[in-house]
Amino acid sequence: MTSIFLGIDPGMTGAIAIIDPVLSKGVGFYDTPVVNIGKKGQVKHEYDTQEMASVLREFAECRPAYVFIERQQAMPDQGVSSTFATGRGYGLWLGILTALGIPYEVIAPVTWKKKLMADMSKEKGASIIVAKRLFPQVADDLKLKKHHGRADALLLAEFGRRRMLGAA
Repeated sequence: MTSIFLGIDPGMTGAIAIIDPVLSKGVGFYDTPVVNIGKKGQVKHEYDTQEMASVLREFAECRPAYVFIERQQAMPDQGVSSTFATGRGYGLWLGILTALGIPYEVIAPVTWKKKLMADMSKEKGASIIVAKRLFPQVADDLKLKKHHGRADALLLAEFGRRRMLGAA
């Protein structure tokens, strides 16, 4: 039985990437589930915790899954609201993984970027370039600037996969 590898970029614009040979392209994505609350012009995004749990539950019931989630931390010059939102999303993902009994490993961004993006700058757009290079079959899923969360999640899953298989 083959294992599946999941990478989670836990931000509001993040995603879950799945490396699974059973999928038609070998890779799949779920953008972080969010709901829009408010009136036109004053829309606020909130994490959809039920959908987050639903997506992860699919994998917990499937085959052995290895989950790698990116460590979040406050950044210099980041506002209080932004810092709180980042921590909230990260905590929600960790709580859901724990509640579902899904083992996970927290990986610092510098760790996976050093390994997979050694020859690149570490900005958001660079992860899209590297992800397309490693997984050309999903280039259409990574064509917009906003897809950096998908790219980060995919590279995180690939880093974890290589580490689990002893290739990292």
